[in-house]
Amino acid sequence: MANHAIFDRPMDAPVPKGFEQAIFGMGCYWGVERLFWEQEGVWMTQVGFAGGTVPNPTYQQVCEGGTGHAEVVHIVYDPERISYDHLLKLFWDNHDPTQGNRQHNDVGDQYRSLIMYYNDSQKALATASKTDYDNRLAVAGKGKITTEILPVSEFFPAQEPDHQQYLHKVPDGYCNMRGTGVEAAMPEGHELP
Repeated sequence: MANHAIFDRPMDAPVPKGFEQAIFGMGCYWGVERLFWEQEGVWMTQVGFAGGTVPNPTYQQVCEGGTGHAEVVHIVYDPERISYDHLLKLFWDNHDPTQGNRQHNDVGDQYRSLIMYYNDSQKALATASKTDYDNRLAVAGKGKITTEILPVSEFFPAQEPDHQQYLHKVPDGYCNMRGTGVEAAMPEGHELP
């Protein structure tokens, strides 16, 4: 597997001791990956698929439907430098979690809003942040959150090399990522750059 175009380390490198992992689905994965690779404390990002039933799906298979997979970004991060709460704030602020199986013009269950948790702590934080953000959206007159919060299942990296770090390789490439305009809660003791 090639090196990460931003971090210049093998994308299949083992997770460093003390680091943690996260998986988020926020629509088209190209812009989502860029959002997270730009964060201080993120060590690795990789686009791929999770949440479905077909092993090692291709992008084409996922686009055609029937795999059950969502486009997701797998993140490895240093919790001493960026918290899971901070990642959740970025998740809520940068897509519209009320749209069901779509993000704006991108339609299909592969574009659904999805958080996959690795442990009970992540599950609790994700669930609490979802409740809080749902309340904030209601106050702003927006719809209900459709985001799924599921235990992590197998992550399948996108097999198409040009999809990894796509917006680094194609800076003016397609990115349909935008939020609701309602900000999620700031994590306790954290300031965003």
